[in-house]
Amino acid sequence: SINAIFVKRWKQYAAELEALVVSKKIQLPLISKKDSINGHCFSIKTKNREERSELISFLQTQNIQAQFHYVPLHKSEFGKRAGRFTGEDTYTTNESSRLLRLPLFYNITEEEVNYVAECVKEFYR
Repeated sequence: SINAIFVKRWKQYAAELEALVVSKKIQLPLISKKDSINGHCFSIKTKNREERSELISFLQTQNIQAQFHYVPLHKSEFGKRAGRFTGEDTYTTNESSRLLRLPLFYNITEEEVNYVAECVKEFYR
């Protein structure tokens, strides 16, 4: 039942933010029709790192904590100590700098998801 709530809220975010996808202001995760989601994390992609930082700051003024998604392993302190990177970083660093996780937890309410989505839309107005 907890996972069902995650999936329901994930789909709610996707529906609420669809207009921003259509207008090419953000990108959402691409999920093929044959795949399913577990809803544990909802992320968007902004145009670039600067826009992501501005959106994080704006959301903070609305009492919403949104976080960058991850640091690529080869850029992390652990990755630099424990491994080595070979080849060309064509996509990873750029794409990770655009990712932003929106709040999603097992007891987030429909109203809270609506509020976060409305704030994201307000930022892009």
